[in-house]
Amino acid sequence: MSKDLDHKFIATLVLKLQRGDSDAFTQIYGLTYNKVYNYARHYLRDDYLAQDAVQEIYILAYKNITRLNDPTLFVAWLNQISFHVCHDISRKNTKDYGAITDPELLEIIHDENDDTNPSERSEKNEELELLQAAIDKLPAHEKQCIILRYYNDMKIDDIVEILGYSKSSVKRYLISGKEHLAEAFGRSAADIKSDD
Repeated sequence: MSKDLDHKFIATLVLKLQRGDSDAFTQIYGLTYNKVYNYARHYLRDDYLAQDAVQEIYILAYKNITRLNDPTLFVAWLNQISFHVCHDISRKNTKDYGAITDPELLEIIHDENDDTNPSERSEKNEELELLQAAIDKLPAHEKQCIILRYYNDMKIDDIVEILGYSKSSVKRYLISGKEHLAEAFGRSAADIKSDD
């Protein structure tokens, strides 16, 4: 979630918000909303659940903003809140999770300016749907790490902070998750790039 965000500017807004300037929250919301929504949408794979999650995420952030001691860590803190809220909502809606399709993922990954012909585009979309289905079948710890790392462009250190796993565990889960995905697509583990 930290990609393309000006952490210093957001930190100044957080300080203003902590001092009671509610307009600062509106600015923070505007700067971070797309990243938070895209994360929630991908994690939950449902527009309505994602909207509910985003609302809950920002309510929690607003209510607890005074607890944040280092305003420069706001984005990482918001990532943690996002993860926990989405995880809780996902657990509550587990029975529906597997039946949801993910057109948003296809839009995010697929370059709309791509000049490929319609049959190639259709083939790519099918591959992405198969990939998402394979990710859904991963053990929870691998799935969480894969989503945070590759769909949200988070650094391993940020994943460690959000999930509370050790750095070596996160790396191990990423490797085993990629190996499981490679197996699902009939590739060898040697075909996978390292995450160092």
